[in-house]
Amino acid sequence: MKIAVTGSEGMLGHDIERVFSDVELVGLTYDTLDITKLDAVVERIREIKPDYVINAAAFTDVDRCESEPDLAYLVNGLGARNITIACEEAGCPVVQISTDYVFDGEKKGPYNEWDDTNPVNQYGLSKLLGERFVMSLTNRYYIVRTSWLYGKNGKNFVDTIGKLLSEREGIDVVNDQVGSPTHTADLAKKLKEIVGKGYGTYHVTNSGKCSWYEFAVAIARKRGIGKRITPVTSEMFKRPARRPANSVLGHTMLRLEGLGGMRHWEEALTDYLA
Repeated sequence: MKIAVTGSEGMLGHDIERVFSDVELVGLTYDTLDITKLDAVVERIREIKPDYVINAAAFTDVDRCESEPDLAYLVNGLGARNITIACEEAGCPVVQISTDYVFDGEKKGPYNEWDDTNPVNQYGLSKLLGERFVMSLTNRYYIVRTSWLYGKNGKNFVDTIGKLLSEREGIDVVNDQVGSPTHTADLAKKLKEIVGKGYGTYHVTNSGKCSWYEFAVAIARKRGIGKRITPVTSEMFKRPARRPANSVLGHTMLRLEGLGGMRHWEEALTDYLA
């Protein structure tokens, strides 16, 4: 089996390369392939002749997407379109990594794969555009939505909280946004299980839920840091992009496909910090 991975230099891309080490894997970075250039993408995928393409490349700066929406649409929307067109020509399925931010966060319980989408920021809108391009251009696709990613090879909330607590006497963290922190290593492992199964949309996050404040408290506790962490509202922590209040994703498709659940986010966090 041969798998091509865009965004292989990113946090998730590194873990995909490690987890898929027993297959022939071709990593594609921005320097080796600009996914916003259709002709270049089609030519490169034609050369590689992969069995699957995992598109982990994305413009993920949520606040910057508000001021540069066209760039977000270009990378997250048209980039996904270009990869899907190339996959169709090569006759291989595409695995599109997407996000909880395609939802508005108004639902009381976990979001299922078939719930209506309604992004509240430009990042979510651009990722939804990518999903729709994928679904309209091929029948051979896996759309994998995930949330609150952290891993060893990129800037993330876990490391940021640790750094801030080492520099300050205390920090304020929002307590009215709830989601499921997800270790990129666990996501990569589940991607390997999904590939080759039935096509469709999957939600893949570590199980359980917490607020950003509760996540920060858990990080500090597991690191043995006893400094002040104060819960605040999103209104008190103004940012350019609105965030959904509820980002919890249900794992219905994983259950229906018999792929098993994901371990609890606290267990995954413990492993990461170790």
